Amino acid sequence: MAEHTGPGTRDVAIVAFGQTDHRRTSDELSEVEMLMPVLHEVLAATGLKTSDIGFTCSGSSDYLAGRAFSFTMALDGVGAWPPISESHVEMDGAWALYEAWVKLQTGEADTALVYSYGKSSPGSVRDVLTRQLDPYYLAPLWPDSVALAALQAQALIDAGDTDEPALAGVAARSRDAARANSRAQLGGSVPQGDYVVRPLRTGDCPPIGDGAAAVILAAGERARELCARPAWIRGIDHRIEAHSLGVRDLTDSPSTRLAAERAGAFLRPVDTAELHAPFTSQEIVLRKALRLGDEVTVNPSGGALTANPVMAAGLIRLGEAAARVHRGASDRALAHATSGPCLQQNLVAVLEGDPR
Repeated sequence: MAEHTGPGTRDVAIVAFGQTDHRRTSDELSEVEMLMPVLHEVLAATGLKTSDIGFTCSGSSDYLAGRAFSFTMALDGVGAWPPISESHVEMDGAWALYEAWVKLQTGEADTALVYSYGKSSPGSVRDVLTRQLDPYYLAPLWPDSVALAALQAQALIDAGDTDEPALAGVAARSRDAARANSRAQLGGSVPQGDYVVRPLRTGDCPPIGDGAAAVILAAGERARELCARPAWIRGIDHRIEAHSLGVRDLTDSPSTRLAAERAGAFLRPVDTAELHAPFTSQEIVLRKALRLGDEVTVNPSGGALTANPVMAAGLIRLGEAAARVHRGASDRALAHATSGPCLQQNLVAVLEGDPR
């Protein structure tokens, strides 16, 4: 019988995490070929077979693939026969993890496989992401993702919350951390480069690349059977800002703060935070909303500034935080994922390891 952390709540943990090497392009691989090694990696880490998984959930975007219902092809990498219990979200894989967590809460499954993938290299991802905008007022103007992030960065500078040297410092720290991450696309001493859209330079923006990630969730004692030190999900919540950018204060993220509060992030200090901040300016916003001080290790993996596979980067933040708990590098970690322009939608999870 699964353990409970409160009335009606099951203890659920991330027990395995895997990801691809993130690359500028993977023209020679289909989504299935890119995904399969990662699926094999997490199954092998737990000793599970596909038939042992109670629920499967994926996150991806048909806009990136350029064809409707492209996620059904990715199921070839999982194996959908004999029939499996499966679902899909047209979102970053972090939201697929949330759906799987809810499924495990119902007691209908004790294990779940969550995966996500994205190939941004075939087209102009800056243009593709305009389709997330309000279809009547903003989308017809085709403001791309970098231009909107630049508006947010300039608002922060105008408010006195940051400046260009501080943004460059965020980029430098992230790329230095990525030296220790063999999966990262960028790392080490990389110049800030020229302006892309002022005040954002190349180094303030995420690399365009392809990648995939997967995690396995398990409930209660099943988690301890599958992993020496499970990363227990002590709280998880997601919230959304108003769709219209014009009614938002771009220097703040109330939805992140509320999600963190509901997830219990402010009850006790965290030692690690994996933030899904594709732009340097967004880390400034998130640090303020999440009340993270200098004592917290932020993005030890390098974060989305060093590898940003669209639709997988948020799930990777959860996986990286969990991996640090697994190996004893963290006892209480915060993981954050975002989707949409200027931190429109935000998910926060708190992960803890068993006391040592």
